[in-house]
Amino acid sequence: MPALITLTLNPALDLATRTDHVAPTHKLRCSPAQRFAGGGGINVARVLHRLGADVQAWALTGGAAGAQVQQLLADEGVATMLQPIAGDTRENFSVVETTTGQEFRFVLPGPTLHASEWQACLSALAAQTPPPRWLIASGSLPPGTPDDFYAQLARALSTRGAQVVIDTSGPPLAAALQAGVALVKPSLRELREVVQQPLEHAADWCAAAQSLVHSGAAQTVALSVGEQGAVLATREGVWQAPALNVPATTGTTGAGDCFLAALVWALDRGDAPAEALRWGVAAGAAALLHPGTTLAQADDVQRLVRSVPAPMALTTRS
Repeated sequence: MPALITLTLNPALDLATRTDHVAPTHKLRCSPAQRFAGGGGINVARVLHRLGADVQAWALTGGAAGAQVQQLLADEGVATMLQPIAGDTRENFSVVETTTGQEFRFVLPGPTLHASEWQACLSALAAQTPPPRWLIASGSLPPGTPDDFYAQLARALSTRGAQVVIDTSGPPLAAALQAGVALVKPSLRELREVVQQPLEHAADWCAAAQSLVHSGAAQTVALSVGEQGAVLATREGVWQAPALNVPATTGTTGAGDCFLAALVWALDRGDAPAEALRWGVAAGAAALLHPGTTLAQADDVQRLVRSVPAPMALTTRS
């Protein structure tokens, strides 16, 4: 059985292209499209595989786009467990406007799952013997899936000793935190929604992240704050690391997934939280060096981590 499993209930065939200028009504002449296997958990699995982790990507796929996702993962050598569904896997589309460097991302909702489809996935994961050391569930829930799916998953896997990681938003995130998880990776916007506070200053971010730890909602909170770096909170303390100055000339798609992949990879091999945070920041920066959902390459991560300063240990407000 793999040591790490990622789960993507709503995978996507990601198409990426470029055009000089985005404008309404006009035909926009684009460069040839690049195609990538996408969706939060799949992105995490791709980067974990590049870092040498024993990982398997689980996903629900269907239709022609689903078949392409399967082939793209096979081409990369990523081990998979793909459950077929009746609906068609969604396609997402991103366009980089070359004159400004801005990225425009069009994200579709995905197929509506039958109850039997998501229930079969949950049952199969809960029955894994032995269970994975880490179960990383990342991305949106497709229509038809209950908001507490990740919460059900966390309860089922945590009782068997797996460390459950959740990266999602809205009601599914809130429900998962009520159940309790090993690690959660919200954005600043998502953390604001969870704690219902404006969190205008860095000290507020750190206090809110550690409040989730102290409440038992998560053992570790990894907060990504874009150009301002990242925060990691555990019961042992809170650390903040600055972002690396890497120009995002090709867009930022997948940077958060790369951050999460390298963070979990480092924690799994026994790194201290502050050191694991450095690896996460390096991988997030490495994602910006490549177009579309190419994601971080291992040699870039290994090179950039040397430039990430030691994270600063912070004292939070009570």
